[in-house]
Amino acid sequence: MQTVTLIPGDGIGPEITESVVKILQSAGAEITWDIQSAGADVIEKEGTPLPDRVIESIKKNKVALKAPVTTPIGKGFRSVNVQLRKALDLYANLRPCKNIDGIKTRFDNVDLVIVRENTEDLYAGIERQVDEDTAESIKIITRKASLRIAEFAFDYAVKNNRKQVTAVSKANICKLSDGLFLNCAREISQKYPQIEYKEILVDNLCMQLVQNPEKFDVLVLPNLYGDIVSDLCAGLVGGLGIAQGANIGLNAAVFEPVHGSAPDIKGQNKANPTALLLSAIEMLKHINQNNTAEKIKKALYKTIKEGNFLTADLGGNSSTKEYTNAIINNL
Repeated sequence: MQTVTLIPGDGIGPEITESVVKILQSAGAEITWDIQSAGADVIEKEGTPLPDRVIESIKKNKVALKAPVTTPIGKGFRSVNVQLRKALDLYANLRPCKNIDGIKTRFDNVDLVIVRENTEDLYAGIERQVDEDTAESIKIITRKASLRIAEFAFDYAVKNNRKQVTAVSKANICKLSDGLFLNCAREISQKYPQIEYKEILVDNLCMQLVQNPEKFDVLVLPNLYGDIVSDLCAGLVGGLGIAQGANIGLNAAVFEPVHGSAPDIKGQNKANPTALLLSAIEMLKHINQNNTAEKIKKALYKTIKEGNFLTADLGGNSSTKEYTNAIINNL
């Protein structure tokens, strides 16, 4: 039995969390939940959207499943996601993007994985106001972070029977920073002769992704490009409602959907739990409960393909609970 930190979040978070927990229990997942509240709802009581107890729980359990959490705007609180990544050194952001039969998209042969460096680049937040007409942001790329994200990408490719890793940069313009990232990817590629290694400029990649996305397999990118390209790829397969995600470090991993907390439909039994469920499936694989993960994935895919019980964003008119029960019936 594995203990997992569960962060139900706020907005639609608790509803989709309830749905996913129910599906995992029905599938026989061997999990004990350590439930930790975070987000806008705990600020009044604890003075922060991310209390220390949440971080301590993840450090202890090493694995977390997290629903969306609202970061208040204009209140001085930093993003809960960014805080978690920094506190736990979750250096790799993993975003698989794959077509699901039954979800209509412009392409039907997308199956790629984004590996995004998660700790530096412009997200280091080093900015200054030079004068009233000029602001400056500093882009940080280090050898250590670039080597370990490249290693993560190639290691993932080997473990998941992927054939190719493409390093994405703008090294023709950012010759030193992106140049360093690229050199590190080349260095790591030498250790993995069985994986084809390619390079592409980020602007060219974006054009090719919307023309021939089937050409790509595993993409490894610095933080900013990774953020942009991963949402582009989510759009290729049906949008953020089915976009799973994971933030992984050496000592902890947090699995979460990419979408926000959608407070406008909170409590209305309309929310789509698919992205959180796909993240939970990835989490089950991470903790070596592969059979359960496969069982849930098959039931989910069957439910979507049948199309009888889908939430509104997937083209149906079912409630969260009806969709959840349909997946459980298909287990």
